[in-house]
Amino acid sequence: MWLQQRLKGLPSLLSSSWARRVLVGLLVFLIFYYWFLSSDGLLKLFSMSREPGGAAGVCLQTDLHRWVSMADRGDGVVHTPQTKESGTFVVGNGHFLVDVDSNKLWVASSTQPGSAPVHQTDYSPIARLQVPGTRSEAQAMMLWYRKGSVLSSRCFQTAKSQSSRDCIVIREEFIAHRSRHNVHLQRILISNPTDHMVSVDMSLESLSFRSKMEKMDDKEFAVSSGRVLTEKKDTVLVVVATNRISNKIQVPSKSEYSANLVSVIHTSEPTEGGKLDDTLDKLRDRVRKEMVDVLRVDVEELMQEHQQAWVDLFISGVEIRKITDAHTPSSRTVNNTLYYILSTSTAPLLDQSLTSEDHEHLESSLNYADHCFSGHATMHAENLWPERLTNVAQILQLVNLWNLTLQKRGCKVLVAAGTHGMMQGMVLSFGGLQFTENHLQFQADPDVLHNSYSLRGIHYNKDLINLAVLQDIEGKPFLHVSVKPQEKPVKLYACEAGCMNEPVELTSELKGHTFPVMVTQPITPLLYISTDLTHLQDLRHTMHVKAILAHEDHMAKQYPGLPFLFWFSVASLITLFHFFLFKLIYNEYCGPGAKPLFRSKDDASV
Repeated sequence: MWLQQRLKGLPSLLSSSWARRVLVGLLVFLIFYYWFLSSDGLLKLFSMSREPGGAAGVCLQTDLHRWVSMADRGDGVVHTPQTKESGTFVVGNGHFLVDVDSNKLWVASSTQPGSAPVHQTDYSPIARLQVPGTRSEAQAMMLWYRKGSVLSSRCFQTAKSQSSRDCIVIREEFIAHRSRHNVHLQRILISNPTDHMVSVDMSLESLSFRSKMEKMDDKEFAVSSGRVLTEKKDTVLVVVATNRISNKIQVPSKSEYSANLVSVIHTSEPTEGGKLDDTLDKLRDRVRKEMVDVLRVDVEELMQEHQQAWVDLFISGVEIRKITDAHTPSSRTVNNTLYYILSTSTAPLLDQSLTSEDHEHLESSLNYADHCFSGHATMHAENLWPERLTNVAQILQLVNLWNLTLQKRGCKVLVAAGTHGMMQGMVLSFGGLQFTENHLQFQADPDVLHNSYSLRGIHYNKDLINLAVLQDIEGKPFLHVSVKPQEKPVKLYACEAGCMNEPVELTSELKGHTFPVMVTQPITPLLYISTDLTHLQDLRHTMHVKAILAHEDHMAKQYPGLPFLFWFSVASLITLFHFFLFKLIYNEYCGPGAKPLFRSKDDASV
């Protein structure tokens, strides 16, 4: 046979030195190919020689190191020149929204909870900075979830720059103040490491808005006014006051320059034509008064107020730990969605003009949102947790969809509570948590517990509950519950599906409490939490379940796999094939008339 003859000649072929060298060279090449080229080693080698943007790109990469830890913790998302997909970078507080990319201002025509900044104006609230004589420029941005701001870093290589260390760096931060809902702030820091003075041009455009410089109580600022037409052809008046910065900024060598552009934005309700002049005068008076008050406050204090309000909001939230399917949203998708919804929702609880009675009423609705959230969990609703939003219009569509979903699922009181209520409603909906008259129940689908996630900061009678779906070493899911008391300790009790075991008292221990995932027939909630121990003890007698199974037994019944006869047939075919193959090989080399596999050197025919 041809194959047998080739095999017989193999030892003599390898006996030559040149053949061994070729074989060794081939092995080295294969190792080089699979270990270096397949891991993008060559691409990395070339990319190291040149960053996008030249020296400015190298400078930008160095400046972005301060964002790495925040992005790794999931506190923000970074967009760089190398990023293939980018989101929409906006700041807002429900009263207005600023699109940082397009430098557009969107305003709301109503202060009622559930309304959003749906009207785009011609006003540009962001001052644009540019370095004349720039050879190359690179920019990166970060959406900072937990602080409610957008960070920007730009590096400029000028004609006099010799290396990346000589690039001009402009860092900016944009916020829509969370508790002072009419205030927008742009913080500017210009770093000049070169040996010469650098000039930076600043421009602030308002297009159709009319601007006028005014002075009040030793505070000088520009007041701009314009109007927006609604879909019903009504007019919404917009008045903006902004402190002025020099249009030509001179930064000495080896120094830094900082400035803060503070804006106060007021809008009117939809107004008829005959009342426009009177309404405009009242708006201007309110803007002037608030502008003077804001300019008297230190900028660092304004930032601290704003950041603390956002930190308090993100006490609640959703944390994705492990995803094993393509339908569960990623941690980035969840955080982006939460940020966009909160940025377009008002915060009545932070309104200083709110009466103590109204404030207490709103807080009580957060502590026990009866009947919210009814229906199945929204975890796999891709239209509610979209992977990417590219413009403000898509964000506003998402806001409307969330408002409608929560209102129709028994969460009207949470929507009326503004940002704090929206956060609670979205967290409850993600995992399928629902408040009833006497308890909080976790009614997730037991068939989709292969993902690990946690729901934190769930309000229950002024306490905060954290609920996590986790897997043990064998991959079996279990529930982990912990409690963070806020004021006077209140006893909480919990029991798993069916409540056949005695309810467990939840304490504030750091290790928390674990519960097995039990599945009843018919299906009932996987966990019950209540302040009433007797209620949970009585609950077991009202469920009337036929059986209670461990989660793995339930899944085995749901997906029993292929029948035994199929696997027996496959095993039989594999066994017969190997017997047949063994018989062929035996007859060829061990049967009558078989020839040796290799020729020996003593063979006379060699």
